[in-house]
Amino acid sequence: MSRTRLHRAAVVGLPALVMSGLGLWGLDRGGMWRDEAVSHQVGRRTVPQIWRLLHDVDAVHGLYYLLVHAVLAVHPGEVALRLPSLCAAAGTAGLVAALGMRLAGPRAGLWAGLLYAVTPMAGHFAQEGRSYALVAAGATGATLLFVRAVRGGSWWPYGAVLGLTCWLHEFAVLLLLAHAVSLALARAARRVWRGWGCTAAAVVLALLPMVAVSQRQAAQLAWLRAPTAGTAERLLREFLGPTDEVFWVCFGLGVLGLAGLVGRRGELTCAGVALPVVVVPPVVLMLASQWSPLYVDRYVLYALSGAPLLVACGAERVAGAVGRLRAGVRPVPARPGRSAPVPGSPCATLTGVLALALSLLHQLPLLQKDREPGHRPDDLGAISRAAGRNVPPGAPVLFLPGPMRNVALTYPGAFRGTRDVALVAGAAESGTLYGREAGPAEVRRRLARLDRVWVVADGRLLAGRRAPRNPVERAKATVLGQQFVARREAVRGVVTVRLYVRPLSGLPAPPPPPPRPERW
Repeated sequence: MSRTRLHRAAVVGLPALVMSGLGLWGLDRGGMWRDEAVSHQVGRRTVPQIWRLLHDVDAVHGLYYLLVHAVLAVHPGEVALRLPSLCAAAGTAGLVAALGMRLAGPRAGLWAGLLYAVTPMAGHFAQEGRSYALVAAGATGATLLFVRAVRGGSWWPYGAVLGLTCWLHEFAVLLLLAHAVSLALARAARRVWRGWGCTAAAVVLALLPMVAVSQRQAAQLAWLRAPTAGTAERLLREFLGPTDEVFWVCFGLGVLGLAGLVGRRGELTCAGVALPVVVVPPVVLMLASQWSPLYVDRYVLYALSGAPLLVACGAERVAGAVGRLRAGVRPVPARPGRSAPVPGSPCATLTGVLALALSLLHQLPLLQKDREPGHRPDDLGAISRAAGRNVPPGAPVLFLPGPMRNVALTYPGAFRGTRDVALVAGAAESGTLYGREAGPAEVRRRLARLDRVWVVADGRLLAGRRAPRNPVERAKATVLGQQFVARREAVRGVVTVRLYVRPLSGLPAPPPPPPRPERW
């Protein structure tokens, strides 16, 4: 291998290696949270069962579930579930470095790749058993192929990778808009626009079946709310750094990087590619969400790759200016999008790497906290362990709401031998995520025959801070509140595991509310 190729391999490989190390740190948290648990329990179903499920729910994650099915067939554990995300995140760090090297030179590529690797948001999703890190890798790879195609390469690899990425998550299609803005900034030739337009049309056409199915499943996003200015600010901080010190340094360097936004006619610049990637998908999704809420930060994780490229462009300009001042030389013309060669490049490269190491050390407490199980919305592993210690075999169990059954589906050993009070058909056999439950009247009859029941519930429902909308969930909550009293609590928090018993005869019980007509 020649020295030049070895140098390029080091520029790409070092960020991937750093991302791999940070991703492996704390990968086994001892428990999955609810979204990961869905990936795990669906991935362990048969392919026909997964196919049946996708007709009613989660079609947008169908390709990912099939991938997880293949992975879990080798080893059905939570570490194995997260390994595809870890590998994808390491690949993304290397791709960011390759993109920066192609657009702004090896030094900027190295800095961009390392900055991506140490960004807490990238590290968070590198340890998530969901599709978002894979989408980020596909989108970054597609952007690299886009640059190659504009510079004379073939368009079909770009279309193939982006099309596959969109089938991993359909919102990746917004990357097409970002690339269109890059072509506009580059004042691309007509033949380039024609090649990109044909490829974009093919990607959109290939995605139409997914869009048609996911539209029928839009009720899954009913919990979302319209984003605000605060939402945009939080995303900007996640992209550039959650702490003030890192954020403002990266923000300043990113602004400096915008100086090279427009180059010569027909030439893509680093800023001209990075800025649309980091801005266009989140802004378009946030604007669309003002009418129909669709925005969640993880849906635009792939836009993160543009932020380190912008910062690296700014750092490259600073390094070039400092090098020329120290050497007392006039600027040397460079290709558009690239910084001019300056003396002392090895020293500047090392200085940038050390600055990134300091950034990593500064954010180390945040990275460590992110690896704690309690940092996720919930920890189903801890809940299952508590249930296994407290719920005896043969005991009746009620899940409130029904999706709380996710605990038992993911960790069935803790609930082996228990009786699911409301269940009519299991999740896999009914083609649903959490199983099919009996109607309100039947749930009341089943609970009426019990003297005690263990409840795995959303603590906010039990505390009355949230009112269930589903008639079955209302029936569960009403019967528990009127006919049972809490006697023992195994877990307290967002998810509660609590024993309910009927009061002894002769003790006063709360009066029942007036009857209400039941509606399905």
